[in-house]
Amino acid sequence: MRFQRCKMLFGEENFKKLQKVKILILGVGGVGSYALDCLYRSGVENITIIDYDTYDETNQNRQIGSEAIGELKTKRLKELYPNIKTINQKMDIKWVHKFDFSSYDLIIDSADTTEVKIELAKKVYKKLIMATGSAKRLDTSKIEVASIWKTYGDALARKIRNRLKRDRFNRNFTVVFSPEEDRCKDKGSCVAVTGAFGLTICSEVIKRVLKV
Repeated sequence: MRFQRCKMLFGEENFKKLQKVKILILGVGGVGSYALDCLYRSGVENITIIDYDTYDETNQNRQIGSEAIGELKTKRLKELYPNIKTINQKMDIKWVHKFDFSSYDLIIDSADTTEVKIELAKKVYKKLIMATGSAKRLDTSKIEVASIWKTYGDALARKIRNRLKRDRFNRNFTVVFSPEEDRCKDKGSCVAVTGAFGLTICSEVIKRVLKV
């Protein structure tokens, strides 16, 4: 009964495909935690999350599980979503180079570090769905999905494009982004947008698995 309405929407066979897909989520903050929640509630049975951070009070405006101040994000989310696998690991360039991504069908990049995002794209672009800047924005209607080369109006996406061009990397991968102009100078954020980024990523995963 739990997934009855998912099965009604996706179809029985498609739902079975979704159950079996193997997902890796890098970063489970304001974007990644909502992608996790959406995928978990949609029936995906094999989800691994990677993060190394602990919750602090400033996370409470946008991150699932952030009531547990001081606790590891991976630990708390494992309590909320018991079937997931967790890796408590700091992600840097060295880690990207060494980690074996081959067993995962799709990789969600909701990490914060630009260098990690760039190196990850080079390594797993075929499997990648990347989130760019979701902070400083308020209008969820501005959120778009496109190839990295068709993104616009987002400083992080532009930086990633320029670096990839410099490194002579020209392959396509999917990006969730927003061209909305920054509404503040600092890292102000609203869960309406960060959460919508995560839900949009989840939708893209489902569409890719169901091939719709």
